[in-house]
Amino acid sequence: MPQDSRSIYGGQAVIEGVMFAGKHVNVTAVRRKNDEIVFYEVPRTTKSWIQALKKIPLVRGVVGILESSAKGSQHLNFSMEAYAEDEAGEEKQQPAQEQAPIVKEEKKQGWSLSMIVGVAVAGVLSFIFGKLIFTAAPAALEELLFSGVFENKIGHNLLEGLIKIILLLAYLYFISMTPLIKRLFQYHGAEHKVISAYEAGEELSIRNVQKYSRLHYRCGSSFIVFTVIVGVVVYSLPIFTWDTIWERVYIRILLLPLVLGLSYEVLRWTNALRDIPVLRYLGYPGLWLQLLTTKEPRDEQVAVSIASFNRMLELDKQMK
Repeated sequence: MPQDSRSIYGGQAVIEGVMFAGKHVNVTAVRRKNDEIVFYEVPRTTKSWIQALKKIPLVRGVVGILESSAKGSQHLNFSMEAYAEDEAGEEKQQPAQEQAPIVKEEKKQGWSLSMIVGVAVAGVLSFIFGKLIFTAAPAALEELLFSGVFENKIGHNLLEGLIKIILLLAYLYFISMTPLIKRLFQYHGAEHKVISAYEAGEELSIRNVQKYSRLHYRCGSSFIVFTVIVGVVVYSLPIFTWDTIWERVYIRILLLPLVLGLSYEVLRWTNALRDIPVLRYLGYPGLWLQLLTTKEPRDEQVAVSIASFNRMLELDKQMK
């Protein structure tokens, strides 16, 4: 089935699993230590006014990011709880027994409303705080170290962007060396492979899915790169000037929603152009970053990703 006749889906890697966002439900599949695959299913209940905002260019990007941060944090928290239970149980484990076969166990949402809201708010606040730090710190650092190097503001903005990229790459490289994050990045690659196989109309078997690249144009990693590039362009506009380090930082913070909104539109644009021979290269900076944020998954990790995606499709059909 051609790609343009299929729905567009997205997802995210979680601890020992993958979450996929459907039209009517978000589903996470997690592999437990006993080899069971458990599911966490949360119906999507977006308010009508949020849906309206998500149709407005520039605004839809910011709204979508905040919504994804809120809902994604619930699924990440579920996977972390499952992982913590397994780690605690492993300490009490008796001498090794023969490994149990895979059993699919459905685990429905069991949190109270207050817990869900609390985790969602924490996810949004974490994103906002992280983005503020990532925006303000490079600007302040460049101003402190290189304030007299360039007379032209564009030079300072380019150097600020370079500092952001260096900090980002260093951070991703060092965390990717830890076993837990390496496995998380493998599940990230498995998520991309499943989406690519689905968009190509392939049957979702492990063999078919493994043929596809772990890189994908719509990835959130690509979005991060575009925020740096778009930020350099926006901050270089003549109307946005500064005289002190404090002016420079608060201008960045005030312009953050605009930069996020524009970056989201650029991400959509590059994805739409990915099949055009020359213009497809516009999305390459994001793909290069994914070389760090994704790893080649094992077959059992792809199996979890397929299970999550198939369960999401199944529930989406039931909830039409």
